[in-house]
Amino acid sequence: MRLLVDAGNTRVKWRLERSGSTVNSGADRLEEIETVPQLAEHGDAVGSIAVSTVISEENRARLVESLSRVTAAPVRFYWAESERSGLRNAYADYCLMGADRWHAMYAAWRMVRNGVAVIDAGSAVTIDYVSSNGTHLGGFILPGLNMMLRSLKSDAARIGFDPGDVRLVAPGTSTGECVNHGLAWLSSAMNDRVADDAKKHALAEVLVTGGDAGRLLDLGLVARHVPDLVLDGVGLIDAEESSA
Repeated sequence: MRLLVDAGNTRVKWRLERSGSTVNSGADRLEEIETVPQLAEHGDAVGSIAVSTVISEENRARLVESLSRVTAAPVRFYWAESERSGLRNAYADYCLMGADRWHAMYAAWRMVRNGVAVIDAGSAVTIDYVSSNGTHLGGFILPGLNMMLRSLKSDAARIGFDPGDVRLVAPGTSTGECVNHGLAWLSSAMNDRVADDAKKHALAEVLVTGGDAGRLLDLGLVARHVPDLVLDGVGLIDAEESSA
């Protein structure tokens, strides 16, 4: 059995697999991993662990320690690369790219070979474009919804509001509406820009993943929702490396 882990800034997504089929999956906070009953139940059967992460070195050590309380399986971290199976990273220093972006792109590249845009809507929103010949055309990193809400609450004077429905784009008639509708308006504009860029770069499809994917889809994003794109990517790479 294999355990795949996507350790982000705010939560850890995981998936237990046996012979390519999902046995169980979930998303938990880092400090909760060692107490997840589904993981504890199968701990003795786990033979390997593959991790994609953007967390700090200190938190990586905490993650490994937590996993060691669940299973004795070895942990292998996978990072961004300059190239894999025809997918070529646009970064001159590929080590500076977040592993989650690379793994999401790789899964998307394996799924869509005639040009793809990849959106990962998490704590930050990342957007990457991959041409039909596997060239990473570059991308964008934007603050996510919760990051923008926190920024307005902490850094903008005299703006008091309660987080509300960030799916309406009509002009607001209260501070709360102005903030929430404004964030929806920004997201909707981003959706339109991705659609325009997809046409400009001849990208056949847009894939979206991450915790805020549903909100972007509700705001008109035309995309295929792939909830576990990062796990899919690190799983593919781990399988390739294990069979090499």
